[in-house]
Order: sequence, then structure tokens, then C-alpha cells
Amino acid sequence: MDNILVVYKKNFEEVHDQALESIRNELDTIVSELGISVDYSARETVRRADFIESDLVVVLGGDGTLTSIAHSVDSDTPVMGVNSHPRSEDEEGSYGFYMGSDPTNFPSDIRAAIDGKAIVNRLPRLQAEIETTSGNKIRCDPALNDLLIANTHQYQPSKYRLQRGKDLDRKQYSSGCLFSTFLGQGAWFRHVVDIEGTKFPLSEIKNHYLFVARDLPRSERKDDGSYWKWTQESTIMTSDMHRGYVVSDGWDETHFTRGSTITIDIQGPELQLLTFRSTMLDRVANWLTA
Repeated sequence: MDNILVVYKKNFEEVHDQALESIRNELDTIVSELGISVDYSARETVRRADFIESDLVVVLGGDGTLTSIAHSVDSDTPVMGVNSHPRSEDEEGSYGFYMGSDPTNFPSDIRAAIDGKAIVNRLPRLQAEIETTSGNKIRCDPALNDLLIANTHQYQPSKYRLQRGKDLDRKQYSSGCLFSTFLGQGAWFRHVVDIEGTKFPLSEIKNHYLFVARDLPRSERKDDGSYWKWTQESTIMTSDMHRGYVVSDGWDETHFTRGSTITIDIQGPELQLLTFRSTMLDRVANWLTA
């Protein structure tokens, strides 16, 4: 491992500055011992090109910091999340679901990552492809948590044709469609639809995703996949909106117009996320069944 990139949250709060100083001190020691190159970039200024030569990306912040830059990281580059403000130390801090380390454990964790002894979690990601009426195709950013497809004017209904497999083909209007990975369901999906008590087969975690049409008229809330669904089949939406957008993990927007076709699946590039004391699935074992 020759090159490490540290992406950090910079909002001028003392707790984050202290975490960065602590991590920088440890990395300075590692640089002097091993000759590894370390670069630093604030989340607001980092670009996709910055990740190309990196052998490891260290993300210092919370889940929002990680999801805001993860779409720029390919499937070959491991990512290590470091919670700069753990809730275990301050109730106002970050839960840090995707963050496998913290400033206290960082010295041992970074060395484990460099030595290839970290736990490697290969996480599936959602992706959407937009085909315009002129035939142009645009791949949206991969999403670790969720994708939203909706009318850009949220006070207007999202109108579309919904197709999936051989059994679902219908026109709907709603406040938009939300797609979620298994791990991403806690971010937004469970606040939209009641799936409490649902167990998910362990064998389906990497090739299935969740779908819900938000705020459908009550008469249309049927359990046939047109309301919510756990599926591995691609979902196809044909827009009947003047202008809509795809939003990946609540960050970048990709716009489309009426007549565009949007195909959503879970075939996006995986994210290689490092943890150190438990796997990501260990954290959600209560949602899983063999």
C-alpha cells in the first residue's frame, strides 16, 4: 500500500478538528516508518480524479461524509470510515453505521488495514440508467443507501409507467419512488413504509433491493410490487413528468424529461468497506434469516 487519501469533514467544529489532528499525527508516524504517501482533502473540494491513484481511502466524519464521496470510489479501492464524533462519547455525535473505526482505535485499525488484516465488506450498490428520447444513455452515480426518482417540482405528482418482470406493468402517480439496498433501509426506507418484523434471507442480500412508491393514493397501495417490493429484477420507469430527477444517496442529482426511460438495478460497482471488530451484517443480524 503506497498511497492513502484522507477525506475529512470540515465545518470548523472543534471535535472534528481534534479528530483530524489525532489521525494526522498517527499517519505522520506511519509515513516516517513505512514511507507511505498520504494526501488530505476536505470533502467539499475532493474530486473523482483524486481517488484514482489511492490504495486506501480514509473517510473522517460520519455516514453523510462517507456517502457523499463513496460514489467516486471504484470497486477496487478499499474505504475505511473513521467516526470523528462518536455518539458513544457524546449524545450529539454521529451513530456512524458505516464507520468501522474512530480516533481512539485508529492507530491499530490503520495498521491492520495496511497489513491486509481488516474485515473486507463488499457492499452492493444501486444504479440507474437514463435513456433519453433521443437514445442517449446516462449512468447515474451508484448509491450505497438509496435512490430517489421523483418530479423535480415536489409539489407536483410524479407520473410514470412502472414495469418489472412479467407481472407488473401499470401507470402510477405518487410523490416519487424510493429504492434502497438492504443495508440502506435504515437511512430512509423504514421511515417511508412499515416493514418492521420483516426478515431478509442472507442469500439475497447482495442481489436484491427494496422498492416503494411513496405516498400512493390509498386505493392503489397493493402488495403486488406496485407499492413496495423486495426484488432482484430490474425496475423500469417511463417518465410522464415534464422534468424529473434521480438522486443518489441524497447528493448528486441527474435530471431527465418526459418520455425518458429509467432502469434501476443493484448491479452498480460494489464498495469495498473495511471494518475491524465486526462485519456490517453483524450489525443488522436481527433483520436476517438463514
